[in-house]
Amino acid sequence: MFRLEHGDEFTIRRICWQTVADDGRMRGFRAWLTRRGFFRSNAPVLTEETHRTTLFEIFFDLVFVFALTRVIAFMDERLTSLRLKQGLLVLALLWVCWSNYTWLGNSARADTGRIRTGTTIAMGGVLVAALVVPNAWPPRGGPVNGPLMLVGAYIVLRVVHFVVFFSIAEESRRSALRIYLAVSVVAWVPLIVGAVLGGTVQITLWLVAILIDYAGAFLSSAFGRWTLRSPGHFTERHSLVLIIALGESLISVNAGIGLEMVRGTVILAALLGLVVTISLWRLYYENSAVAAAGVLERVHEAPRDRLAVNAYSLVHFPLVIGIIYMALGIEQVLDHLAHESAENELSWIDIAALFGGAALYLAARLIFLKVAVGYSIRWQIVMVGVAVLLIPVARSLPALAALGLLAAYLVAIVAYEGLSPPGRNPPPAFRRGT
Repeated sequence: MFRLEHGDEFTIRRICWQTVADDGRMRGFRAWLTRRGFFRSNAPVLTEETHRTTLFEIFFDLVFVFALTRVIAFMDERLTSLRLKQGLLVLALLWVCWSNYTWLGNSARADTGRIRTGTTIAMGGVLVAALVVPNAWPPRGGPVNGPLMLVGAYIVLRVVHFVVFFSIAEESRRSALRIYLAVSVVAWVPLIVGAVLGGTVQITLWLVAILIDYAGAFLSSAFGRWTLRSPGHFTERHSLVLIIALGESLISVNAGIGLEMVRGTVILAALLGLVVTISLWRLYYENSAVAAAGVLERVHEAPRDRLAVNAYSLVHFPLVIGIIYMALGIEQVLDHLAHESAENELSWIDIAALFGGAALYLAARLIFLKVAVGYSIRWQIVMVGVAVLLIPVARSLPALAALGLLAAYLVAIVAYEGLSPPGRNPPPAFRRGT
């Protein structure tokens, strides 16, 4: 029988220890390479408290920008109350998708593994939905069935989200996902039926479907757990989407003017549009968002999850819609000034978009402050009411004066809140994080 000498045994032992050490170093080296993107594992990377928005999520938002631009162009082509309703329904569907993928990116990094794969597929769904927006209402017609294509893209977006989310969710969160999935499937039925029938029935059934879907989000947070892993990431994502919407109000200046010769009144109107945009930015980012983000950081577990759903996922949608409606109103003002006389008055629907959008934005911010910060909203209610009362006043004014009135009103609100910022001094209960 083969027999090891003492020196041979020592040599083999040394080789074994060297192999183990080399293997450990290789594993460490591979982990180092993986962190720097040389290896991409399909396993999800769960986020931590300090997680922030990834570049891939910003890339996803660019596709969302394209969708917003398409919807705004659809409404602006022939601005009527019907177009505003139709555009609102499409924007509501897009918001549901964007919000769902924001929650997904808050649970696991969106730029790795199956999350990245699912989000990439979602980009294609958003792109298809945006492309068929002009054909989403049967009277327009077209070579494709627009309503069914839009609904199909929306359902694909939702299914991919549920599949990926279920694959990474812990058991406590899966209960909320099951509730949300069950309610969402119910909501897809009127979406499909409305797409087939068209006309007024389509608008009614799609509205019912959206209300059911939003109720599903509320119920799933009330009877389940939407665990928010990183409050900083969540508030940052919603701040970025508000920036996107504000950018649309600036883009509307170009859309309204076109390639016409620029006159002094057009330049003045463009500057007033910029004043409106800056005022909206101040009212949200300086007077609301900072305090709300602080509260979300301080509360924990179920109260944090409910606050994220109610104050951000639900309330931020009317904030975005208010900005988009104002962008449409500004575009109409620029269009009047660039192509007609400065004395031309705006139509009722133009004024409703301009001042109604402002009222909606102020009302949504009021709810946001109340839900997130617990601020007394008495004066904010008065501000919303004044914005509504200014609609008939602005209707009697020339287009440029109407835009000037809105800019002056928003600047006055900013100045007032500069003396007493509503979102910077939350009540003691919120400071303690209870």
